[in-house]
Amino acid sequence: MSFPKGFLWGGATAANQYEGGWNEDGKGASVFDASTAGSVTKSREFFKEVNPDIYCPNHVATDFYHHYKEDIALMAEMGFKAYRMSIAWTRIYPNGDETEPNEKGLQFYDDVFDECLKNNIEPVVTLIHYDTPLHLANAYNGWYSRELVDLFHRYTTTVFERYHKKVKYWLTFNEINCIAIGNPYMAGACREVEGVSLDQVTYQAAHHQFLASAKAVKLAHDQYPDLKVGMMLGGLFFYPDTCHPLDMQEYQKSNYQQYYFSDLMCRGYYSNRAKAFLKTKGVELVMEDGDEEILMSGKVDYLAFSYYMTINATHVYNPELKLAGSGIASPKNPYLQANDWGMEINPIGLRYYLNELYDRYQIPLMIVENGLGHIDELVDGKVHDDYRIDYLREHIQQMDLAINEDGVDLMGYTTWGCIDLISAGTGEMKKRYGYVYVDRDDLGNGTLKRYKKDSFDWYKKVIASNGDDLD
Repeated sequence: MSFPKGFLWGGATAANQYEGGWNEDGKGASVFDASTAGSVTKSREFFKEVNPDIYCPNHVATDFYHHYKEDIALMAEMGFKAYRMSIAWTRIYPNGDETEPNEKGLQFYDDVFDECLKNNIEPVVTLIHYDTPLHLANAYNGWYSRELVDLFHRYTTTVFERYHKKVKYWLTFNEINCIAIGNPYMAGACREVEGVSLDQVTYQAAHHQFLASAKAVKLAHDQYPDLKVGMMLGGLFFYPDTCHPLDMQEYQKSNYQQYYFSDLMCRGYYSNRAKAFLKTKGVELVMEDGDEEILMSGKVDYLAFSYYMTINATHVYNPELKLAGSGIASPKNPYLQANDWGMEINPIGLRYYLNELYDRYQIPLMIVENGLGHIDELVDGKVHDDYRIDYLREHIQQMDLAINEDGVDLMGYTTWGCIDLISAGTGEMKKRYGYVYVDRDDLGNGTLKRYKKDSFDWYKKVIASNGDDLD
């Protein structure tokens, strides 16, 4: 068995966790630029303004802004076919509501894409990755305001026009379902509103994101038919904790809370199930004439998703249960091991999830995040990360089975954090994912020098063999 010809092997990063240069060359502040570092037990805190007295790891991150040629050369050395990255909206429109874009920001991404194409690497570009402009959070309450639909469309129109000859594959919102995981600020830049339930704020903001995504898809289809525009789902996939009928119900309910988002973006309408789901949450969406037509005209071309773990669903409430990696209360799975952040490792679950998604939507899939967060040790310029190689090998084996035994249409695989970067949830540097170690610690110390890990050469061999050589 082998992977399809033209399979998009590569890696993934995000501007807000990797790029740095947070206020250089006209860039504005995003919500992530006004956040703290956290820890394994504590997530970030977000503020309304950038406080120079509070350390924000994203301000420098691992400094792709000044190392992009070096880093893309490392990706090319590994043989990457694709590089999934994001554009920072605040580099193009610093506050998000200007009428004219920032040319220096546009030129930076021109340079990045040119460097990728020079090295035969296909850019896969996310339009927004948890980094809504901070001004839009403060002045509009983020995506709770419908005004962001048009502001995002202006941004999308600008980057499609500028880069359509360089970038074929696009994603609209990173892990769009994560707006509903307890805190809508990170993914939606919106805070609670007095007299309005958090669910009402969350799902109204999600509706506006659906509209913005659909308008981006329609723009591409109408004006740039060679482009492929997909959605991205955060792979929060649930197992029933036991065979108790109520656990089965909880498993079905928990998974549907994620499918609510992909159903809408892949099918283009609010189903009866979706309407009933909103009703149970006490949500009444404010919609305008024409919204249904916009959604139907903007169905995505493919479905991308992240996958790190599975989560157990139980009907038994226990406030002490917590799976740190997902932020969702969950019993531990006795059959799985976990990393230091509580993310349970389940390669077989990836095959199951691929089948669930493909059977449900029958459109091409792409895994755009998968990897092992680990505390790596740099000793004499080397990192021996056999644990990462084992993790990736086992997941790739399950992808192979899903393609060749189950008939899943899988376009590509871009592993998370191919060059070490900052954790989104906690702001830590020690939670490393990459094939390349970056000399920087949780307090911002270090030279930013790059070092190849053992997994670097292993992944190079995997790509060169199109997935046949996993030894």
